[in-house]
Amino acid sequence: MTVTADWVNVFIESNLPPVHRMGVQIADLRPGYAAAEVPLEGNNNHFGTVYAGIQFTVAEILGGAIGLATFDPTKYVGTVKSAQIDYLKPAGTKLRATTSLSQADVDSAFATLDATGNAEVVLDAEVTTEDGTIVAVTRSTYYVRTIGD
Repeated sequence: MTVTADWVNVFIESNLPPVHRMGVQIADLRPGYAAAEVPLEGNNNHFGTVYAGIQFTVAEILGGAIGLATFDPTKYVGTVKSAQIDYLKPAGTKLRATTSLSQADVDSAFATLDATGNAEVVLDAEVTTEDGTIVAVTRSTYYVRTIGD
């Protein structure tokens, strides 16, 4: 099954209403890579910058997206196990979050899945403003398991 950004955006709209209401959109998706965007409008705090929870959401949603694109969702299911965010600067524009998995990390995860039925995948993400300024970084661990295990 090939999972596209459009497919994940429909999934978000149907299954994650709060995320959809924030305006979070998967902008780019392929096995081993995901990018998401969220507008400033409607997501600002009392300082006029992007609310911290929105910054976290646009980064964390990447784990689900990259998981769906990298690990066949008819065979595997994943969920977030832990997440940490460091806020570096205020964000006063639309945001873009990106993450990637190396081919070595993907191969290692599949080897572990084949051997044990489950694997942990660590994702580092960056959240940037429209001019490329990094405003937050995250490190999240996702638990992936074979469906039926």
